[in-house]
Amino acid sequence: MGMSKAVLDAGPLIHLAELDALDVLSDFEVLCIPPVVWDEIVRYQPKVIHALLPIERIDAPVIDSRLIAFAKIFSLDPGEIQSLAVMANYPDALFLTDDSAARLVAEEFGYKVHGTLGLLIRSVRQGRLSPNEVLEILRNVQTNSSLYIRTSLLLDVIKRLEKEWQSR
Repeated sequence: MGMSKAVLDAGPLIHLAELDALDVLSDFEVLCIPPVVWDEIVRYQPKVIHALLPIERIDAPVIDSRLIAFAKIFSLDPGEIQSLAVMANYPDALFLTDDSAARLVAEEFGYKVHGTLGLLIRSVRQGRLSPNEVLEILRNVQTNSSLYIRTSLLLDVIKRLEKEWQSR
């Protein structure tokens, strides 16, 4: 599948660390992290730094005027802005964020986007985690992580996955 590269906003790293599921990122060949995001991780979830992940710290990227305009409209934070700016250099990478505004902007720029839930589901498709392991993690998302997700949406996701995975 070629070079699998991802550019990360802090959210998925922090939430996967809280859920003890950082290994779902281990199949990426490179995880690109801009300075502001790195600082957030160091502050809120330092165990990420010691995880055996292919992290590559990227220099602060140039932020073009189109991204600046979107950042104002969508009230993006500095980490989201920097990671989206890094995406401009790696348009084929996967953009990882749990922020819905950052996701909208990424999609507007034509980038592929995944959040924490998408990464967990993807890990089952790749045989990294079993369906039961992922369902267990999902059932504990609200107690074990700071990931904000509406309960109704989370329950809906769990129900759909149970149905999909039971039919295998």
